[in-house]
Amino acid sequence: MNVTTNTIRLNHQTVTFNHSERFIEGWYWLIPSHKVRNSQVKAVSILGRELVIYRGQNGKLACFDAYCPHMGAHLAKGKVEENGLRCCFHHWKFNSNGTCTEIPYLGKNIPIQLKNWHVAEKYGMVWIWTGDTPKQSLPLIPELEHETGNILSRKRNQNNESNWISYAYGDYFEVSCHPHIVMIHAIDSHHFNTNNKLSLELILNKKQINENVIVFSNISRSREDYFWGKLIHYFYKSVITYSICSWYGSTTIVTLGPDFLHFYIIFTLRLNAEGETEGCSLFVTKKRRGLFGWILNKFILWLTKMIDNYSSIYQSQIFEHINFNLKTPIKADHAILQFINYVEKQKTRSWGSWVIFEDTSRRVKKEEEKNMWSSKGEGTD
Repeated sequence: MNVTTNTIRLNHQTVTFNHSERFIEGWYWLIPSHKVRNSQVKAVSILGRELVIYRGQNGKLACFDAYCPHMGAHLAKGKVEENGLRCCFHHWKFNSNGTCTEIPYLGKNIPIQLKNWHVAEKYGMVWIWTGDTPKQSLPLIPELEHETGNILSRKRNQNNESNWISYAYGDYFEVSCHPHIVMIHAIDSHHFNTNNKLSLELILNKKQINENVIVFSNISRSREDYFWGKLIHYFYKSVITYSICSWYGSTTIVTLGPDFLHFYIIFTLRLNAEGETEGCSLFVTKKRRGLFGWILNKFILWLTKMIDNYSSIYQSQIFEHINFNLKTPIKADHAILQFINYVEKQKTRSWGSWVIFEDTSRRVKKEEEKNMWSSKGEGTD
């Protein structure tokens, strides 16, 4: 990436960003938690893969590839027995780890194992890790988790979220472009002034938390030569709070609001079969106690939804017809290029198969190097 005072140029073709045949390994939203009740099994499709998810009588979730290894019956047609899942066809039973524990009429078990996928719950949503072993945490709201850290340290149980947060579901939505293009809307500082007409020169500062998490935070103040700039200036000690935390290039957590009250909106996206976006939004706030606290929580979540409706990243008609190609980047696009660079550095997997993807050019180069070394020293009589 080359940066000058007036322009910024991307000096290489992207491998992962805006490509529909691959995706970043990470946690992706699967299904709202309330849609999988105890002893219930559901069919789900995500990133080109057919899965089943069920909740045992103990309340724990399990997720497998969708088809029985015997004759390919869809396991979503089966039934949950205690904490295992029994196929509807020949009644083979699998435990929550995917191990076959019972084959009727055979009299013994054979070593058969379903592919078991890691799932977890957070903010009222079931998430799935699209690799073998989770290497990072579930998407979380950094500021809110920090505030409630003392509670979590005492309970040592983040699964019991009802003790410290309140949340509400937003809309499910589909957008006719790649999720990466939708994601950059939240960090497009130039767009804030052209479309939202804010009296603010938004300047975003990047902080890389780890390989999979990047944060963009506003470091600019409101323009006090505008009426709205003078008005909102009194609600901030320094800069206007606007922070974007991106996880795995697919989930964005927006933190905004005056110093005395921050609003938290989660946009979580994934690719569909057409290479476009399907996603949903979540609204989160710190839980307040008592009847008044309950009313205040409801009001804050409602107000958060109104903010989302006003500035939603998925309602823009621009995305329905965009053919993204950053041919002439300018200085205001700096955060967008940083986001592209962040996406490019992450581990990717192939659509449908979920196998680790290796860039074709790098693979060809390795093969050429391998052939060169293998042929070195051979005779040419």
